Amino acid sequence: MIPRSALILGLAGLLPFVWGALNVLYPPSLAWGGPMVSPMFKGTYVSLTYGTVILSFMSGVLWGFATKTKGAAAAVGYGLSVIPALWAFFMVNGQPGDAAVNLAAGFAGLILLDFSFARQGLAPPWWMRLRLILTAVVLACLAVPILYE
Repeated sequence: MIPRSALILGLAGLLPFVWGALNVLYPPSLAWGGPMVSPMFKGTYVSLTYGTVILSFMSGVLWGFATKTKGAAAAVGYGLSVIPALWAFFMVNGQPGDAAVNLAAGFAGLILLDFSFARQGLAPPWWMRLRLILTAVVLACLAVPILYE
């Protein structure tokens, strides 16, 4: 069972992705919050910026999982753990639609890394259930700028 706090925080972490997708699908939502909401926190920009942060954060999570290993397995784990952050840094740029494709690819790759770490017993037993839910929503939200921008 997914711990309640992890589930609540994970779902709350989806809000910027959902907000960005909503702004693209329903442009009047861009005016919600008026001038107090900066353009940085609207539309595709918020999805891309926040997604980059989350891929980097997830690199740290995977790094933490890698600390449970020793020797060559640790070196491989540490090496794999930095891939999401490097992917975000080098690949999430350019036109919004292209950047969203690359960000979505990063999240698709991340779920494979999650699976690898979980399969090795380095992640909690509930990890993949949570990650599959969160990744499905993230990819659905990133499909919006890919299809409509």
